[in-house]
Amino acid sequence: MGDTIKKDLLTAPDTVKKLHSNPLSLVPPAAMITYGGLSFAVHPIRRIDYYIRGEVAKSSPNFHSKAESYFQFAPIVIVYGLNFAGVRGKNTFIDRTALLGLSSTILGITGLSTKHFTHRLRPNGSDYLSFPSGHTALAFMGAEFMAQEFDAKSPLYGVLAYTIATTTGVFRMYNRDHWFSDVVAGAGLGILSTKAAYLIYPAIRNWVTHGDKKADDKNTMITPMYQDGAFGLSFAKQF
Repeated sequence: MGDTIKKDLLTAPDTVKKLHSNPLSLVPPAAMITYGGLSFAVHPIRRIDYYIRGEVAKSSPNFHSKAESYFQFAPIVIVYGLNFAGVRGKNTFIDRTALLGLSSTILGITGLSTKHFTHRLRPNGSDYLSFPSGHTALAFMGAEFMAQEFDAKSPLYGVLAYTIATTTGVFRMYNRDHWFSDVVAGAGLGILSTKAAYLIYPAIRNWVTHGDKKADDKNTMITPMYQDGAFGLSFAKQF
């Protein structure tokens, strides 16, 4: 299978020119992350967290669901389900999977490091890994991924994906797993991770596939991978 993936990557039509992510589109998710970060220092923002937690507790004191554990993966599953059903996205299967792996790598590194650095207690008191919401981040990463791949076909794909992602964030608050600012920051981080991947992937792909015109194709290998609940990329290049 590895040889097949490698062949597909090196011989697939170059779809890099189809990758578009306007740098200005990074502003909204960056603003969402900033809002979440300000909750550590700006008391009115933090009070919104406590207010929403109180309202949730009053309206749904017995709410308990693990549906968001499945919702977080739904946009990604839908993308590949549509591909299997014959609905083509913007990019080839290999490029799309590499983009997903790159987005996940960016999100995994930034999300986990931020959780440990901020050391925020969850509303339910279970641990100090509340900020940002990882479930929400993954859901919005997938939502932006789906929007990027299918926006040219219909904006409804993006609407569906973002509705699922928003539901994931709401469930995280109703389950007392996260504060409102955790969810907002997680959403921003997920979106930003995908947008950043679409910005930098063309350069990475061109370097991997065309960087050394004289090198034998056998010297380069890149494959998608899934490990410990996260998508990523496995890359090897012989120099």
